Amino acid sequence: MNSQISLIEKIDALLPQTQCGLCGHRDGCLPYAKSISEGEDANKCIPGGQPVADALAALLNRTSMTAEASVWPVQSDGRPQRMKAVIREDECIGCTKCISACPVDAIIGSGKLMHSILTDQCTGCELCIPPCPVDCIDLIEDTLSVPDESLRIQEQNDLRKRYYAHIQREEKRRINRKGPVVRADIDTDLFSLFSSQSSAVPVIQLADKPDHATVTMDAKTTIELAKIRTQIKKLEKQLSVRTDQKKQLQLDELQRQLDIVQGGSV
Repeated sequence: MNSQISLIEKIDALLPQTQCGLCGHRDGCLPYAKSISEGEDANKCIPGGQPVADALAALLNRTSMTAEASVWPVQSDGRPQRMKAVIREDECIGCTKCISACPVDAIIGSGKLMHSILTDQCTGCELCIPPCPVDCIDLIEDTLSVPDESLRIQEQNDLRKRYYAHIQREEKRRINRKGPVVRADIDTDLFSLFSSQSSAVPVIQLADKPDHATVTMDAKTTIELAKIRTQIKKLEKQLSVRTDQKKQLQLDELQRQLDIVQGGSV
């Protein structure tokens, strides 16, 4: 297992960490790295282009294959043109779907408020575009100079850490999530296993799944408490206007029921 983790780590280090899913592994670079270590073709990283395909072939002692083509022109370093997403902010409705879709948390904003993209952290993965209901996100060319190898490695390490932080937060939210999941399901078990055996990434802790019976009982208790409190308030309001022995007895009984339910829910 340690030798396989070591190989996956070396493969993952060569991938650009855009977490775009264009290789066919929708939940990021690590699952593709694992699949490459098990024999999958190593030429499917579109953002990495031919340089990454060649580097992976050299690492694995395989014959180099032509990288899958990008829709963007090739830069001076042999990789496809780097792109950045931008939001036409006057058209944004604040639905937050792009925020949920961004794998490296490069979008900021709140519900029903304008969103903005932190362009220096955007990977150009395009994952924020499909869920936008008003189509207000564009891709534009990155106008900064092409990074050298040391800067690119630094950037990849930062993106990897940001993605692991994103996964950890999503894992904590997963148990009680009420809204739809915008991104593809993430193989959190794989990321957790890998992170526990690699010093290169933050450790991901899996969230404990709640007991279903407990959750159901809590929901029923909450509803029951709400009903009792509503009845109590109604009777208290009536009794404040006019005393009524019968209603006073009903109020006393409801107070007793409230104490019992609250005691049982603690």
